[in-house]
Amino acid sequence: MTSAAKDAWIDASMRVAVRVRRVLLVSVVLIGAFLRSTTLVHGAEVSGTVLRVADGDTILLLTTDGRRQSIRIAGIDAPEPAQPFGRESRAYLARLVAAGELRAECPKTDHRGSIVCKVWARPTDCSTCAQTVDIGLAQIAGGMAWWYRRYGLEQSSVDRARYESEEQAARSNKRGLWVDAKPVPPWDWRRGQ
Repeated sequence: MTSAAKDAWIDASMRVAVRVRRVLLVSVVLIGAFLRSTTLVHGAEVSGTVLRVADGDTILLLTTDGRRQSIRIAGIDAPEPAQPFGRESRAYLARLVAAGELRAECPKTDHRGSIVCKVWARPTDCSTCAQTVDIGLAQIAGGMAWWYRRYGLEQSSVDRARYESEEQAARSNKRGLWVDAKPVPPWDWRRGQ
């Protein structure tokens, strides 16, 4: 190979390397922007507007900074959509969050990578009130979800006592899913699928 050919080959290789670096840099920037727009870091406190209620314990939120975020409600497990009371649980949650604005404290990410949050909504009968209704507790009180005892130690002692008490009251008063003699908890139902 002549010296001129070698120089031309090196020059072409350098141009290709520069292009590859540019493509990689643009890709990294775009991927980073996408991840920032779709995922919260656990431990975050967020607020936003409800876009959709997926099921009795999952909400899609448009955060105040423009991110779309799926949020699992901490401390509860609601019937799956195909289970008895699955649709009713989703509809009940939709009514609880009908005011649209929520705030959430998101201390963890679950085994599926979902953000798990304690969520508060504005009372449906007060358009000027702050977000003070604990949505997880309200789902339990309405008989639309179980208190997820497995994760009870992740809750404050006050929340554990309140969630357990509301589940007992819902059971005793046969509210929601407790009208069934032996409702199947979603964690058992999922195992059977």
